[in-house]
Amino acid sequence: MASIAKRPDGKWRARYRDSRGREHSRHFARKIDAQAWLDSVTTSIQTGTYIDPTKGRITIGELAPVWIAGKINLKPTTHARYEDAMRVHVLPRWGDVPLQKIEHGEIQTWLAELTDKGLAGASVRKVHGVLAGILGLAVRDRRLPSNPALGVALPRLNQKRRRYLTAVQVEALAEAAGPGRVAIYVLAYCGLRWSELAALRVRNVDLLRRRLNIEEGVTEVNGATLAWGTPKSHERRSVPIPRFLATELEAMLDGKGPDTLLFTSPMGAVLRNRNARALWFDSAATAIDQQGLTPHELRHTAASLAVSAGANVKAVQRMLGHASAAMTLDTYADLFEDDLNEVADRLDSVRTTSRENLADFLRTLAPEPEKQDQPEVPAAQQSSGFQRVETRGIEPLTPALQIRSVG
Repeated sequence: MASIAKRPDGKWRARYRDSRGREHSRHFARKIDAQAWLDSVTTSIQTGTYIDPTKGRITIGELAPVWIAGKINLKPTTHARYEDAMRVHVLPRWGDVPLQKIEHGEIQTWLAELTDKGLAGASVRKVHGVLAGILGLAVRDRRLPSNPALGVALPRLNQKRRRYLTAVQVEALAEAAGPGRVAIYVLAYCGLRWSELAALRVRNVDLLRRRLNIEEGVTEVNGATLAWGTPKSHERRSVPIPRFLATELEAMLDGKGPDTLLFTSPMGAVLRNRNARALWFDSAATAIDQQGLTPHELRHTAASLAVSAGANVKAVQRMLGHASAAMTLDTYADLFEDDLNEVADRLDSVRTTSRENLADFLRTLAPEPEKQDQPEVPAAQQSSGFQRVETRGIEPLTPALQIRSVG
């Protein structure tokens, strides 16, 4: 139900009721404008694009808890990072702003300010993702017609150059690590994440097949709580064990039950990254002149050692547990530069062979010389012993001398 009426002050009041019976109205100086507005509302209702303007009046701060509570698909650590980004950056700026008041340009300016303050590109992108997610929920709830956070320019990801240890450096690191010696080998030769290493149990070691069965991971949430779950990619995988490492692991399994953790703290608790670094990892890294080395960089080292040993992209992907070979190639493209050189060398060999076979190929294309038609010798001449004399290029003789008797 819609209507237009002229008010005492001369303005035109256009009003309608939505599907819930709520009345909405606006005032216009001209009747034609009031009618155009009602027509647009009617069209949006008929096409299913109608947005109740009152639903856009709630603030980001009111909708944010609903959005974060719905992120049930996130790992606990990722969930905690989203909560931190929302608490530290999103709510202080947008918490009191109604949804319908947020504009694309304001979001772009805010992101530029965060970048100017020195926030890393990856962090700015994460903060933007939180705000965009909240506004996306508003669109799905039909509180907004579109998401103003979409299409903004985001800062580049300035990734640090990866550090890859050589096999010799890995040996030195393991020797300097003391109680963490075998853990260093597992990280550097099997490519496990720390969360996967800390969750390894005796039953996950298959010495007969020389495989580590990665089934779960354990991570610290906010530096205190331990969260157990599936590996980061949610995909269980089987990782090959080099023969030398299988021997090392066999010694560790002796006398332990299947559910016993393989690597633990000195007190038998879960091996936490921060504690291990303080106890033996950081000092071992310093001892081999690799200050600042992190356990995760040994995962990069595992990829490097595998590629140098001849592993292809698909094999490295399966070992590391990446979602796709494309992701592995994007992550470690620099490790495959030697493969590109090999391709160039092979192409050079192909060209050299083609030059050697060029003459034979051209010979097959050359036309055969035309054969001259030879006149047939009459049968009577063949049987009488007459012989044909080649006369091409010679002046013809008199008929009496063109043939001669041979007997």
